[in-house]
Order: sequence, then C-alpha cells, then structure tokens
Amino acid sequence: MPEKKVVVSDKVPTPVGPYSIATTFGDLIYTAGQLGMDPATNDLVPGGVEAETRQALTNLKHVLAAAGSSLDLVLKTTVFLRDMADFARMNAVYSEFFTQNPPARSAFQVAALPKGAAVEIELVACRAS
Repeated sequence: MPEKKVVVSDKVPTPVGPYSIATTFGDLIYTAGQLGMDPATNDLVPGGVEAETRQALTNLKHVLAAAGSSLDLVLKTTVFLRDMADFARMNAVYSEFFTQNPPARSAFQVAALPKGAAVEIELVACRAS
C-alpha cells in the first residue's frame, strides 16, 4: 500500500501557514497553491498578474522537481484569480509553460488571496515512470 509523503524544497517560498508545499501518494503529487512569491524574499514579485503567474508556475516547477516530476506530467491545474478580468493576461503566461498537451484546468475568481496576490495556482501531477 502506498503511503503519504511530504515534499520539501528550499527552492520555493516558505509556506504562509501550517501546510506542506506538496504531498505524494503513490505516483500522484498534490501541490498546495503557489503564489507569485520570490523564494529569496517571501514577497510577491512586482509586475502584476503576469509576473505573479510566471513566478507561481516557476515555483510549481521546483516543487514538482523535488517530488520527481515535471510540468509535462501535470494532470490538472486550478487557477484562482483575484479578478477574472486578468484571465487573458494570466492565460498568456500560462500557455508559455504548457505548450503541448496542456493539463485539464479550472479557473475561478475568488474574493481574496493571501498577501493580496493576483493569482494562486495549484496542481495534481504524476511522477515520472
């Protein structure tokens, strides 16, 4: 029987609460939501939703690497936006990271995000065989 394992990485921001950056169960990886935070400062990167989206996905790339996976093995993402009017700008950056066979995705406008962020992204992926 597979067991739950916690993923750790020093290449991503420190969590802002009592949670793991990701957990695995068998070959599945479940990440916590990543904001567009600079791992060196734990502050949001400047530049708005585009810069935050780029940093959030870069952070997720590092989380996946620590778990033995990559963006190519992402099955599903969930994008939380402070304002749905930012969708097209987020989507343009998002498409740079998922150029072929993109994962399934949901996107929602939410009332607020931690640290006043414009975007938060979480995902489910599988490990490399």
